[in-house]
Amino acid sequence: MTLEDRVVLVTGGARRVGQAIALAVARRRARVVISYRTSATEAHETVKRLERAGAPEALAVQADLAHASNARRLMDRIARRFRRLDVLVNSAATFDRTPYQTLAERDWDHALNTNLKGPFLCALYASRLMRRGGGGKIINFADWAGVRPYRDYLPYCVSKAGVIGLTKALAKELAPSIQVVAIAPGPILPPPNMSASARARVAARVPLKRWGSPQDIVNTVLFLIEGTDFMTGSVVFVDGGQLIA
Repeated sequence: MTLEDRVVLVTGGARRVGQAIALAVARRRARVVISYRTSATEAHETVKRLERAGAPEALAVQADLAHASNARRLMDRIARRFRRLDVLVNSAATFDRTPYQTLAERDWDHALNTNLKGPFLCALYASRLMRRGGGGKIINFADWAGVRPYRDYLPYCVSKAGVIGLTKALAKELAPSIQVVAIAPGPILPPPNMSASARARVAARVPLKRWGSPQDIVNTVLFLIEGTDFMTGSVVFVDGGQLIA
């Protein structure tokens, strides 16, 4: 699939890795939609950057995608504006530390609703729009911790394991016209409040002995869209070898 004039939705596209993905597809002259939940200022600034980067059209839509009504409204907005959707990148996520001793139901609900229910709802309604246009691609964001969970992030790890299962199940349901794959990053962008010593400890545990970068994820997304049309149900680990460490 070539990206020029295609319609691409990047959830969580106002910040961090989601924004990097949105800008990359804009440079290939795709029409780009980003969704955001609370980052209104960043989203509207990102739209300006998308237009400067080369997107023929760019649109930001506020939506809490853990609710079916919001996911439907987002897809309806895309259908009215563009009459098609070619690529969905489910990058919106939350990453909250939740020590087991203080873990509560609200922590579980927040992680599962944002990281698993939201991508499911977006894929459900996006796939219906894609099929009307002849097909498309869905790229979900999992995590290496969805295979090898670590302590103090139980709801997060479970949610990302669910994304892996969701990806495989969707791939069977939507073949052959829609391909569904997942990217499972390792350490790419540290949390803003992570200390230099903590970042160094993380890097020391990675076989490649360094953090990755948003560009590593961007390159993978572009390959999955433009580089191959013969992958579905796959999980691509972009983790510096973290999974085998």
